[in-house]
Amino acid sequence: MYSLMVADDHPLFRDAIAAVIQSGLPGTELREADCFAALASALDADDDVDLVLLDLNLPDASALDGLRELRRAFPAVPVAVLSAESERATVLGALDLGAIGYLPKSTPRPDLLAAIKQILDGQIYLPAEIMRRPAEASSAPSATSGATSSADAGALEQLTVKQLEVLTLLIRGASNKVIARELDIAETTVKTHVSAILKKLGVGSRVQAILAADEPTLLACLARRRVR
Repeated sequence: MYSLMVADDHPLFRDAIAAVIQSGLPGTELREADCFAALASALDADDDVDLVLLDLNLPDASALDGLRELRRAFPAVPVAVLSAESERATVLGALDLGAIGYLPKSTPRPDLLAAIKQILDGQIYLPAEIMRRPAEASSAPSATSGATSSADAGALEQLTVKQLEVLTLLIRGASNKVIARELDIAETTVKTHVSAILKKLGVGSRVQAILAADEPTLLACLARRRVR
């Protein structure tokens, strides 16, 4: 049984999320907060939650401020953003601050449930329609010094075919376990490939590698390499 916390100031939206979770994850303990102060107080009392779904526009914490404070005060609590905001810069900023997923409020109900399950399964969820947009060189805020722009084909050419395959699955939110199963390799081998990918792309984390890799460019590069 999972324990989830939804922080959103709109009662109707909290009810809608509750209905989604209760229908797809029966038995889940769902707690609610209508402002950041209530969320922080609830986590102070009991921070044993599997996931916090955080709206970015709470009455007492706008934009990324609430996420930044939540990560500072409760670094061990997994947080995914659930927001009406869909700008690429906002998504990148949230991920830079440590969010493990970004779910637009416009996400259809079945897809929203699938995304939540994916995150609870230990995978990162990124909205494909946002992450496939071309990176804007100057628009993404850098919450850490590791904010990245899209890797070009030249950078991707440094990767082996197997590393390109691993990176493709990373972009799609697969965990090391899933990648190992899909590619029929050991999880330790996946970790070795991921380390090599980070080094070759000049990034410091899996999330930054995902953000740096434009999927169409990656798939085109992989197709070329496979026919050599």
